[in-house]
Amino acid sequence: MLRISKIFNLNDPGWGRGNQNGSGQNEPPKRPSSQGDGPPDLDQVWADFNNRIKSVFGNKKGGGGGFGKPPRSGGFNPSPKAARFGVVFIAIVALLLWLASGFYIVREGQVGVVTQFGKYLKTVQPGFQWHIPRPVQNVELVDIASVRSFSVGYRDNSRNKVLPEALMLTEDENIVDIQFDVQYRLKAAMPLEAGDYSPAADYLFRLVSPDESVRQAAETAIREVVGKQSMNKILYESRTAAAMDVMKLMQQILDRYQSGIEVTTVAIQNVQPPEQVQAAFEDAIKAGQDNERQKNEGNAYASKVIPEARGQASRMVQDAEGYRATVVGQAQGEASRFESIEKEYAKAPEITRERMYISTLENVFKNASKVMLDAEGGNNMMYLPIDKLIEQTSASTSVPATTSVPSGATTSSSSTASGSTTDASAASRSRLTRDNFDRR
Repeated sequence: MLRISKIFNLNDPGWGRGNQNGSGQNEPPKRPSSQGDGPPDLDQVWADFNNRIKSVFGNKKGGGGGFGKPPRSGGFNPSPKAARFGVVFIAIVALLLWLASGFYIVREGQVGVVTQFGKYLKTVQPGFQWHIPRPVQNVELVDIASVRSFSVGYRDNSRNKVLPEALMLTEDENIVDIQFDVQYRLKAAMPLEAGDYSPAADYLFRLVSPDESVRQAAETAIREVVGKQSMNKILYESRTAAAMDVMKLMQQILDRYQSGIEVTTVAIQNVQPPEQVQAAFEDAIKAGQDNERQKNEGNAYASKVIPEARGQASRMVQDAEGYRATVVGQAQGEASRFESIEKEYAKAPEITRERMYISTLENVFKNASKVMLDAEGGNNMMYLPIDKLIEQTSASTSVPATTSVPSGATTSSSSTASGSTTDASAASRSRLTRDNFDRR
């Protein structure tokens, strides 16, 4: 250190101003006779600095042939101690720089996968980290927060189709054109035991090309799902269910490969028949729609007519039930009445016969206004204007009394006369009718 301080002593008033002697000491500076005291020459200062550096690390261009040999004139003679110190100093600086290269920063949303001599060692979380620098250890940063996506069957837009990916065969041996998108990301990091791989390490080391593997798994899954369904079903009925089935099958394949990838979304963008048969398929669709429309109209008409017919049938059945109940009730009543009359007839046949005869005639004549009877012993017929007789009887009953006879007596006599007239007419009719009936 003393030697170096003496060599690099900037406080030396003669440093850079004069030459050195053989012992390494500066000689008094030589001043030009034409100049006074002034600043040192910069070229001379730089030359002296280079010479002193060479003296520390060995002067190969100097006068000496090496360490331990007498130097030639104008050269340096560095000591072995200074040379060893320079080598150690450079080694320490190089070691510090090598160790400092192991510091790195893992950003939020990333993890660091550390390998030691190419073998997986551990996974570090976001933050300021350090690892043994290369070639002992190496770290690779993996983004686990961002969502990756790709399209199958098209690129950029639906018109830019990729037919080898889009055309697929259905269960009923039809071809459909399917375009869908897939989104995926790395699984969240979980606490691991020693030697276990993290999802980021699986993503890096389990598969040669993980992103391409996800694409191939998507194509395999969609072809298997479509191949198990009919064309109409995949076109109209089960598009959402098919997307869910594809996502589940993709996840099963990727988990089997231990890829560390999680499928988040599978969205079917477009499903249609190939362009070559698009027109014919549209005509078939229109025909099917017309068929369904006519079926719906028929079902609507049936829904309207059938309840009305059922209501009319129910009403007719109820009317018939009511008529049946009425007829049965009347018949049962007539039978009961006949049985009661039969019992009375057995007790008094003549009287019962007379009453039945009179009752029958009353029923016959109560709505008749005229009666024609054959006269006994002649060809003339007797005419009984019953309606006129009833009108006269009613008129005589309704005429008010004009004499001074008390009202009570008049009413009594009128009622008596009316009653006698009615009884007489009824008796005469009964007698005539009975005689005529007996003659017949």
